[in-house]
Amino acid sequence: MLYTIIKALHIIFMVSYFAGIFYLVRIFVYYKDTDEFSEEKKKILREQYTFMARRLWNIITVPAGVIMAVCGLVMIFLNPGLMKMGWFHLKLTFLIGLAIYHYWCWKKVLHLKALNGNTLETANIKLRQANEIATFILFLVVFTVILKSMAIEYWWQLISGFFVLVFLIMMTVKLVNKNKKKK
Repeated sequence: MLYTIIKALHIIFMVSYFAGIFYLVRIFVYYKDTDEFSEEKKKILREQYTFMARRLWNIITVPAGVIMAVCGLVMIFLNPGLMKMGWFHLKLTFLIGLAIYHYWCWKKVLHLKALNGNTLETANIKLRQANEIATFILFLVVFTVILKSMAIEYWWQLISGFFVLVFLIMMTVKLVNKNKKKK
C-alpha cells in the first residue's frame, strides 16, 4: 500500500514538475518575443517575464522536482528489484537527460535575471525548439515505464517512432515560426 501511495505522489509531482518546465521555457520565448516591442512595453514585459520565471522556478518547478525525485528514490528503496530491470536503467538514462535540461533551464533563469531587461541573445527558434525537449523526454520516460520490458524488446520501433515524432514537432515549430515572421 505504501509503495502505491508513493507512486501516486511521484506521478502527481512529475506532472507538476513538467508543467513548470513546459511553462518556464515558454516564458523564455515570450521574453525573446519582446525584441520587436517599443522600449517602454519591452521594459515592462521583460521585468514581468523575469519575475514570473523566477517565481515559477522557485515555487513550483524545483519543489515539485525535489518531491518527485524523493518519491522516486523511496520507490527504489521499497522495491530494490527495480535496479535489476533493463527498462528501469533506460528510464534512468532519460532522467539524466532531464537533469541536464533542468540545469540548462536553471542557468537560463539566472541569465534572465542578470540581463536586467536587456536582450536575450539566444535565437527565438532555438528557444522554441528547446521548449520541445521536455516533451521528448516525457514521451521517452512514459513509454518506457508503461511498456517496461517491451521497450527493450522493441527498441528500434520506439527509436524510429521517437525520431518521427521529433521530426514532426521540429517541423511544426519551424512552420509556426515561419508563419509568425510573415505576419
